[in-house]
Amino acid sequence: MFINNHKKQIRLLCRVLFALYIAGLVYFLFFAEMLDRTGIERSYRYNLIPFREIRRFIVYADLLGPMAVISNLFGNIVIFMPFGFLVPILGRKKRNFWFTSLLSFALSLAVECIQLVTRTGCFDVDDLILNTLGAAIGYMLFAVCNYLRRKRYGEKI
Repeated sequence: MFINNHKKQIRLLCRVLFALYIAGLVYFLFFAEMLDRTGIERSYRYNLIPFREIRRFIVYADLLGPMAVISNLFGNIVIFMPFGFLVPILGRKKRNFWFTSLLSFALSLAVECIQLVTRTGCFDVDDLILNTLGAAIGYMLFAVCNYLRRKRYGEKI
């Protein structure tokens, strides 16, 4: 009884965290950049060549500075890690690596398309790659934590 109630509380907490995460993601990806732009004519910006921007950030790391490299490359990974960690907790049917990865790719694609259409950012295929990688890492962290939890409480693994 206690364990089932505890699981329900954790699942509810994860739903709340997921909703807050999505709200924060929407704000960060759309509104934060819009607030930075004042009187600048926005044009369509996009990169459709895989690894072009990743390579550019690595090759020109000295010119761009460590913060630009870290925020672009690792920021795109880190920002989707909670997605990969929380989605499998939301339901048993979602506890699949490929489902979570495909869902994160779809969300990232939607974000990139909205950024292109609204001109609030750049449609970048490298962001799709890095965001999906971040969600995959988040899922792997979930899988490790779930394995350790089941091992500790003697549940079937």
